Amino acid sequence: MTPPTSTAPALPAANDQGASPRIPPSRRRAGFVGTGYIAEWHAKALATLPDVELVAVCDKARARAQAFADKFHVARVHESLEEMLAAGGLDAVHILLPPDLHVQAARTALDAGVHVLTEKPMCDRAEDGEALLRLAESKGRSLGVGHNFLYSGPYEQLRRDVRAGLLGPLDHVAITWHRELPQVTHGPFDTWMLRDPGNVMLEIGSHSVAHLLDLVGRPDSLQVRHDLPIELPTGRTFYRRWHVDALKGRVAAELRFSFIPGFAEHRIDVRGLLGSASADLDRNTYSLRRHLPRSEDFDRHDMIRDEARGLAAQARQTLRDYIFSKFRSRRAGTPYGSSIARTLEAFYGGLGGPLDERLRGQTGTDVVRICEQIAQPARAARPAAPAAPPARSDSGAPPARILVLGATGFIGAELLRQLDASGLRTRLLLRSPDKLPLSLRTPQVEITRGDLSREADLSEAMKGIDCVYHLARANVKTWADYQRDEIDVTRRVADAALAAGVKRFIYTGTIDSYYAGVHAGTITEDTPLDPNIERRNLYARAKAASEELLLQMHRERKLPLVIFRPGIVIGRGGSPFHWGVGMWSHGSVCELWGDGRNKLPLVLVEDVARALLAARELPGLEGRSFNLAADPCLSAQEYLDELDRLGGLRLRRIETSIFKFYAVDMFKWIVKVLVGHPERRRPSYRDWESRTQRATFDCSRAKATLGWRPVSDRAELIRLGIEAPLRELLR
Repeated sequence: MTPPTSTAPALPAANDQGASPRIPPSRRRAGFVGTGYIAEWHAKALATLPDVELVAVCDKARARAQAFADKFHVARVHESLEEMLAAGGLDAVHILLPPDLHVQAARTALDAGVHVLTEKPMCDRAEDGEALLRLAESKGRSLGVGHNFLYSGPYEQLRRDVRAGLLGPLDHVAITWHRELPQVTHGPFDTWMLRDPGNVMLEIGSHSVAHLLDLVGRPDSLQVRHDLPIELPTGRTFYRRWHVDALKGRVAAELRFSFIPGFAEHRIDVRGLLGSASADLDRNTYSLRRHLPRSEDFDRHDMIRDEARGLAAQARQTLRDYIFSKFRSRRAGTPYGSSIARTLEAFYGGLGGPLDERLRGQTGTDVVRICEQIAQPARAARPAAPAAPPARSDSGAPPARILVLGATGFIGAELLRQLDASGLRTRLLLRSPDKLPLSLRTPQVEITRGDLSREADLSEAMKGIDCVYHLARANVKTWADYQRDEIDVTRRVADAALAAGVKRFIYTGTIDSYYAGVHAGTITEDTPLDPNIERRNLYARAKAASEELLLQMHRERKLPLVIFRPGIVIGRGGSPFHWGVGMWSHGSVCELWGDGRNKLPLVLVEDVARALLAARELPGLEGRSFNLAADPCLSAQEYLDELDRLGGLRLRRIETSIFKFYAVDMFKWIVKVLVGHPERRRPSYRDWESRTQRATFDCSRAKATLGWRPVSDRAELIRLGIEAPLRELLR
């Protein structure tokens, strides 16, 4: 369905003097509140609409907003919605914040006289939605909510066929959402969705409830069951499976949600008097099944044949759309991107008149009301709120002398456990204290709220500190991001440590900064990092650059630096589907780096933490580096053998030549060059080959100097490094 093009004049937006100059009706101007993950999808979708321009963004994290603006060529960057609105020149604002912040932001924008589109859910309480509806009506502005899957191509076809009567009167609708929720296993655990057992039904359940409401209307009755509870590190409970049975007149509906690891499914199956239909939103296919004027056997054959032909044709079309989008000859590359583009097209096409019913604020409010009803049993059974983190300092306790940066990460959490077990008081600098698991919030842990990018926060955190563990790393994609969030942050941390007079600065690099391919031989700490590091992957390159910077500060300014380069770190708190073994797709397919038969430099996370702990006070370590890897005893093939055995799995493994990885990467690079993609970097065969880890890592320096004895027994490495994280995943 293609929504109508707007012919209504643009409405004025407010500024601090009143109304901004009228904007020509042919060009609407949008602003974004929030520049996180979903904002990128909205920006790409807006770029497909010729009569809409993104002119302003705001985010309380200005650096993130500026990076977003640079990427999407947005003229104005603001730190608050009020500031962005005061600058004027906006027709509409997209609210792209966590759900509990939607209402206040929408109210502010409507008060300023601009149209509002919120991401789903529109609000976290239906009564707030009703209040927003009244405000929008009084201001004469449109209030929309983006339930994007209502504009998925397969769903739109299903919707048309149902409304055209091709299925006849309906009697059953089944809506399935089976997708792993990585946040439950790996965090962050402080998101709004995980703060209450029922919030997931507003955050994710709203997708399926919107489909239910659109297909059959508001249910007459609901029955809800939830199971597979798990206690999160924050002490809160999360239910990983939900079953909702609804009745609307003669129509029975089922909503099924599963958030545990498994094969992904997002589909809608509908049965009527005259036929049935299935919309597979994950695979972007639609099937309509109706009888043909044939005998039963031929009818069955022809239906299956026609369905198979239709599915094959749709698969080819989806692939074509994706490929051609890379050359900018199609407006959106992925099915999800297309659904958002159609959502925004419908919203802007409806401004100045009634919005499509799927977008209306009333629909958003009704969805929230049903979601609240579904969530209520879990909320009623929720346990008491977890205890607050300990205060910064306990009366009579000695002050912390150790500062850990990156304590919520894989290695950082294990180091914190061992520091606590050793009776050592430790300080953490955390942007969000709720990210720290409840099990790590002991009386010996001081929590300081702050950001590594702010010198004042670093200075405060360094007071009284003797030893700094810098394990924090940036989760970014571009080299500019790495320079800002990895290398520059490391420089600021080291500057603050020097100013505070710390006695030991411990930094974790990576063995990935070495060349470890077939010609590497034996690598010791005297082996230089890859001399062609500028051609390596951005993570390895950024870590090497940070090391070089710190070593220079050691030579010129006496930074008391010790560097550790861990190998392929495995164990509790990590994923058993480790990318050191191969490239994982969908958690079930592993493309090995080569044939996968050479022994890998594996190391347990507990052993890495022990080495870090041993280096805290040992004299004479300044300016030295240590490689950390156990004696090699497992190849990638053997690792997967054990994973299969322990999990009762049969993972699909593919021995993949390095040249194939390189060739695919080269093809992508050529496409990026042809389309002028801003993030294009010539592929490096050397980088791909280094992932085979053919080198032998000599860790005798760590063993001799630190007394380090990593677990190298094959059976014990399997038990602690593969079985333990697998059990955590499947609990």
